Amino acid sequence: MVRFGTLSAMAEQTVFPEDLPGSMTVTQAEQAGGIEVLRSAEVPVPEPGRGQVLVETAAAGVNFIETYQRSGVYPVTYPFTPGSEGAGKVAAIGEGVEKFSVGDRVCTVESATGTYATHFLVDVGRAVRIPENITFEQAAALPLQGVTAHYLINSAYRVSTGQTVLTHAGAGGVGQLLTQLLKAKGARVITTTSSAEKAEVAQAAGADYVLGYDGFADKVLELTKDEGVPVVYDGVGRDTFEGSMRSLAVRGTLVLFGGASGQVPPLDLQELNRRGGLYVTRPSINWYLRNAEERAWRFSELFAALSDRSLEISIGATYPLADAGQAQDDLENRRTTGKLLLTP
Repeated sequence: MVRFGTLSAMAEQTVFPEDLPGSMTVTQAEQAGGIEVLRSAEVPVPEPGRGQVLVETAAAGVNFIETYQRSGVYPVTYPFTPGSEGAGKVAAIGEGVEKFSVGDRVCTVESATGTYATHFLVDVGRAVRIPENITFEQAAALPLQGVTAHYLINSAYRVSTGQTVLTHAGAGGVGQLLTQLLKAKGARVITTTSSAEKAEVAQAAGADYVLGYDGFADKVLELTKDEGVPVVYDGVGRDTFEGSMRSLAVRGTLVLFGGASGQVPPLDLQELNRRGGLYVTRPSINWYLRNAEERAWRFSELFAALSDRSLEISIGATYPLADAGQAQDDLENRRTTGKLLLTP
């Protein structure tokens, strides 16, 4: 291990500064369960391996996938520290790293390990440099939801100018970004929310029509003169899936990208034929960040939109790291709008 060295040595050996603490605080679960299983713990600061950087966390994102991991819907190895999304400064670099130096500002949406912590590791190929005019909070709030919104409307189903689109949870983090990006493409946006307060948030993001969840499919058909919409972006899942199917036009596409209300039951594929030759896809972000070029494309467009203020991120609440359980509980019970963050 090299404590200090030249730039050439930095590319060959781990650089682990002397002033780095020996331990760090994490929020972890010893077993699957409710929010009560999330507890603070002190663990050794990990040393970055070859091709990795250690990041001192400035802010970490809170996402639904972490509630699935905590509750046991998605299997994980315990003890488990949640989090794949975070932003901060590079604190140490592993062997072979030339792209970054100690002190660089970076964020990540994938391949990070345990961002519910004061430090986290990330593979260098999946770390993204943060522009100087973007704050750590913006950089932590953007990756998962921003990249999700970007791949949904550019790749999972490419929206064209003039199309009418249905999204759900228009006041949520993804929902607000989806609406803004869809409006920038010239689409007409119909979205749903669960309250009048959230409807105002969705309207402020630019939605053309904001509906309640009750009977939304009938209202979508009314708005489209019984034609339906070419695409529905559904991150709610079980509670909205049937209505989303009913809202589709002939040969329409349902993009199911989450299950905030629960997982969708198995589907008889013949039902797609009966309803008009429909398409259903179940994407996730890892299939849309397959290489460096794709990652650079998505982040460059998102950072550019943030910089010119054509895209704004709504940070609904920021919690201390020790209150991660409360943050997850608020997210699961839809008490918040916008993005939730943790700070050390």
